[in-house]
Amino acid sequence: MSATQLHFIRHGEAYSNVQHEGRVVSGMRGDHGLTPRGVAQVERLRDRLLATGELASEVVLASSLPRAWQTAQILAPVWDLPIVPDDDLHELRPGESDGLPVEVARERYGYADFAEWAYRPKSPGGETWGQFVLRVGTMLDRVTRDYAGKTIVLITSGGVIHATFLVFFSLHTLIPPHAWFATENASITTWEQRPWRNQPSIWTLLRYNDTSHLHDW
Repeated sequence: MSATQLHFIRHGEAYSNVQHEGRVVSGMRGDHGLTPRGVAQVERLRDRLLATGELASEVVLASSLPRAWQTAQILAPVWDLPIVPDDDLHELRPGESDGLPVEVARERYGYADFAEWAYRPKSPGGETWGQFVLRVGTMLDRVTRDYAGKTIVLITSGGVIHATFLVFFSLHTLIPPHAWFATENASITTWEQRPWRNQPSIWTLLRYNDTSHLHDW
């Protein structure tokens, strides 16, 4: 069986990542795209990939959230392929609080502590943590079946990358783990599915949080 490689790229720094007065809940309505610093981060990644040719992908999928889609557009010259929008690459969906100032959302809907309230979303219509990880796991199964044996780039958000660890390592998914991740903006994380010993396939983490293009900042 040919190896299937998944290269996850996290979007550059977004306005939703920057702590400042007036910060809003950033689903589709509240996502204001990349900051100037975020654009520069992704341009650094684009220049690196054009120079090295290290991600010779056959398929490019991207979340349609503005911060991820903008990242995909900046990186598009690397592959000269159509970028396929995939809504299952969205970050956890907040529901009715999307677009509201964070303070207003918490006053109206409370603070969703997924570790304590596993079945309560951030606001009505939003996802619980378990629903989010199930969506990511279903997406991973679909993508690896549809593009078996290929190299795929997936441009997405940090939460989706974090969820891949829970899915591939078969960890508890109903509530967030007690240990967490530090996935950087404009980073690369690579998983590979290949035969191993007597098993037809197994997922191997080849790299996590590769930001070598930003190390001189």
